[in-house]
Amino acid sequence: MLRRSLALALVLPLLAVLLMVADSPFPDPLGPNRDAPAALVALGDSTMSGEGAGSYEPGTDGENDNWCHRSTKASVRQTRVAGVEKVFNLACSGTSAEQVGLGDGTDRSSQARQLAEIAREYRVTTVVVAMGANDDPKFGEVLSSCLRAWFERADCSKALADEWRERVDRMVPKVERALRDIRLALRDEGYTPLSYTLVVQSYAAPVSPDLPSDLQNLAGCPLRTADMRWVRDTAVGDLSDGLRKAASAVGARFLDLSRAGAKHEACAGGKNPDSEWFTRLTVDFDGLRDEVRARHALQESFHPNARGHEQFGRCMTEFLATSAREASCVADRDGNLTPVLDRD
Repeated sequence: MLRRSLALALVLPLLAVLLMVADSPFPDPLGPNRDAPAALVALGDSTMSGEGAGSYEPGTDGENDNWCHRSTKASVRQTRVAGVEKVFNLACSGTSAEQVGLGDGTDRSSQARQLAEIAREYRVTTVVVAMGANDDPKFGEVLSSCLRAWFERADCSKALADEWRERVDRMVPKVERALRDIRLALRDEGYTPLSYTLVVQSYAAPVSPDLPSDLQNLAGCPLRTADMRWVRDTAVGDLSDGLRKAASAVGARFLDLSRAGAKHEACAGGKNPDSEWFTRLTVDFDGLRDEVRARHALQESFHPNARGHEQFGRCMTEFLATSAREASCVADRDGNLTPVLDRD
């Protein structure tokens, strides 16, 4: 009798709670439907958007001052992930880490917010990101400075070397914040960290000191040998180290491209440019006639070309098929990029 009374004392309050909520249906679960198509989403700057590959998506080649240069040949379009049915490229040339992140909460151009909208309709399984170069390192401006140094016969790398590491260090927390915003955007849509893969991709050196001297001019790569050596051997490696640190801080995977362009840099092919994975000095001469387009006449210079993006996509495909936390893209015996696993 005592046991029965005790059981009733425990069950009755529970029944009362159930009766109270019976007329209040539970909210619909967050996230897409279970049968929603799986999606791969790319975020970041020109390296991810497809700058230099040509074949830009309508609306991203200067229309309404949109210079994102999202290419149909971008590396994300060459990346294959098992089960993925849909690919979205949100990357935009010139983008900073802040623009990838959530910003102030009202910016509709925030790539993380655009990702959240996709995540409601599609089942996002993979997010690949390339960002940071346009923040404190200002890598594009570094190459522009070295280009001017060639004209002026000045020393670009010596002027940058002393402050370069500090610039990279200032970039790291900004990239880390943007990566946390990506995770937050997906969490708010009902995703858990284990329900998707987040990969940070670094940058490849677009130039090398190992090029024919007769191409160190306006017909190819007007850069000083010492400056190209510093870019290849120091600047790009430091940039990758900083991005690796940011990725590790948020539990993201990391794909190092710092050595990916070896022997395929701009002008390295000499008379055989088809062997190169990066654009040489590229001038939009038609654009020079238009005041607005003229500001972007050199935008494609020293970016991965279609062959480079294809190789980057190939390496990313193989990396995503593993469970490794980190890897570096290097050429195999056939000359194609493949991930060499750094750590499991």
